[in-house]
Amino acid sequence: MKNMKNMKNKETKNEMSRRKFLGYSALGLAGLTILPSWAWSNGIRIAPSDRVVLGFIGLGQQGCSDFTSFSTCPGVQVAACSDVDSIKVQRFVAMVNDWQAKNKMNPRCDAYEFFEAMLERKDLDAIEIALPDHWHALAAIYALQSGKDVYCQKPLAYTITEGLAMMRAANDCRRVFQVGSQQRSSKEFQQAIALVRSGKIGHIEKIFSKVGDPPTPFDLPEMPVPENLNFNQWLGPLNDPKVHYHPDLCPPISINPPKRETLWGAWRWYRETGNGYTADWGAHMFDIAQAAIGMDGLGPVEFIPKGYEGAEYLTMKYANGIVMTEQPYREDNPQAQGIKFIGSKGWLKVARGYIECSDPDLLKKEAKTIGAGEYEVSSPHMQNFIDCVRSRKKTIAPVEVGCSTNTLCCLANIATELQRPVKWDPATLTFIDDKEAENHRLYWYQYRNPYTLPYCEIK
Repeated sequence: MKNMKNMKNKETKNEMSRRKFLGYSALGLAGLTILPSWAWSNGIRIAPSDRVVLGFIGLGQQGCSDFTSFSTCPGVQVAACSDVDSIKVQRFVAMVNDWQAKNKMNPRCDAYEFFEAMLERKDLDAIEIALPDHWHALAAIYALQSGKDVYCQKPLAYTITEGLAMMRAANDCRRVFQVGSQQRSSKEFQQAIALVRSGKIGHIEKIFSKVGDPPTPFDLPEMPVPENLNFNQWLGPLNDPKVHYHPDLCPPISINPPKRETLWGAWRWYRETGNGYTADWGAHMFDIAQAAIGMDGLGPVEFIPKGYEGAEYLTMKYANGIVMTEQPYREDNPQAQGIKFIGSKGWLKVARGYIECSDPDLLKKEAKTIGAGEYEVSSPHMQNFIDCVRSRKKTIAPVEVGCSTNTLCCLANIATELQRPVKWDPATLTFIDDKEAENHRLYWYQYRNPYTLPYCEIK
């Protein structure tokens, strides 16, 4: 497979050969899982032509949550999984096997330490990726090159260049791609987008979007790596010698006694490994703001960091005059993540499970008659992906959307770290006369040897 054979260095290969991965085999043979010609899913008999077989990469808290959501989608089967933490593999396999048994499915989920071996299989239709952000690009591109459709968690990537490479790969390989920005599938956000786009609150002048603080320098003390974790493989392409193991990066779990993660992976809060709340929640709130004002695939042209010449908030300016600031969207709960659109005829506030408007009549719902065969799904974002895998249509959060939102978040952090404004041309995807910004790690960084980024136009 293109670029995949160069992935493992001698250290990684030695690590694999001397560890037995607690009894789980890294099977690289295609089609080892034998699926029956007919299967059952959630009490529904599924024909082979309608079944979608998934493989999961990344089995931590988010990966398990995504499995729970996908398991509600009729016609889904899970045949393989991969993680560098063998205990999390055991937990995931047990969870999948239990679900399969309850739904009269073939009770098997093969486990892999190295996901590249899993991608060689021909019986997988799609791959779900819930890895740390620095692995998103390589895992997604290799999955696309192997002929799989991809569901990748947000934010799309760690850097701007990685997001662009993922977009090129998805288009070149002609695969279905869904970014895990599930707010795109939520009713309150869809309603907010529709009201803003239709001009119900007039011309949008300002947007308050509360997401949270940017990342801070990595300062966790180094601790011994547990036997069940291949931390060298967790690092993958990361090329910063300051990054070392600490349990907060890879929250430990226990099978006996059962104990789940007590926190989300802290890699997202540090500059060397993530993009802070700017991307973690910006991939949701900035994303919805972009959708509502018709900026999917584009973005702001200027980023002014908080504190620059007295600026009270991080400020993003669009070419059409709209200004978006990272600030509280409601006075009674200043820390809550959400959005406030301010238009020439009123305002609209929206967050998870919440929507409010200056004109309450705009939020009145029309009675709907449920037609034959219509039903509500508990995980509409996952269902949209599965539907598109079958129909080959565009998903509600395609790679282009994830790329433009990811670019916005990275640019905001670049301006914050440089402590000055940064100007960007979203049409040409270039900085405006800014060599310092071009050399920032969040635009592009040299991968750790021997990793290379396919579809990268920077040489």
